[in-house]
Amino acid sequence: MGSLQTLAGGVVHALPDDLRDALLNAPAARATWDDITPIARNEWICWVTSPKNAETRIKRVAWGIESLSEGKRRPCCWPGCPHRERGN
Repeated sequence: MGSLQTLAGGVVHALPDDLRDALLNAPAARATWDDITPIARNEWICWVTSPKNAETRIKRVAWGIESLSEGKRRPCCWPGCPHRERGN
């Protein structure tokens, strides 16, 4: 399975297994992922991992893969990762 493949993470956040596995199974989303900046990848990771509810996280992974497959480079309506310093 794709678990042996590595994908780039963000500037603050490492790529979580559920998002990595979903990206490895979605070539169009993976192509966008590989093309966006580390800061943009960080935004996606933070957006996916921020909800407290597991069901919401699952929905965000699915929506994120769909959006990345459509070429969207950032999560919609996300103010940005609160964990990174603005100099990064």
